[in-house]
Amino acid sequence: MTTELPRPPLPPFTRQDAVQKVRMAENAWNSRDVAAVSRAYTSDTRWRNRAEFLDGRAQVEAFLIRKWAAEADYRLIKELWAHSDTAIAVRFCYEYSDAQGKWFRAHGNENWLFDENGYMARRHASINDVHITEAERLFHWPAPGPRPEDHKGLSALGL
Repeated sequence: MTTELPRPPLPPFTRQDAVQKVRMAENAWNSRDVAAVSRAYTSDTRWRNRAEFLDGRAQVEAFLIRKWAAEADYRLIKELWAHSDTAIAVRFCYEYSDAQGKWFRAHGNENWLFDENGYMARRHASINDVHITEAERLFHWPAPGPRPEDHKGLSALGL
């Protein structure tokens, strides 16, 4: 539970609310602004990201710092999969290069649970990385920064 100001849209979520939450999350992650991303989560948030388990914003912030130090040229697209009154499921892909300049596309699914003030209390992410060539990249926009409104989403890209 958080004592911070509400973070709309608030549960119970409509489809439009869920789509908005997903795009807000995508834009925040594409900013690579650790503080901005972490503010979307409750102070006592619990995560599973791949095989890593995190408790609280401080661990989330440390995780994001490590993540974006290792994943250069990060660009993410999220898409709503399903939602209920307080939960949202998304699928996503992101592209990045590693320290050796090799390119990857990570494919994943996330399950999110929100508190009554619109903060994410739980995040469970399953992610698989696939090596791609630079020529196979599909996410082309200036980074860091949000995906342009006219850039195709996952379904339109055939992902």
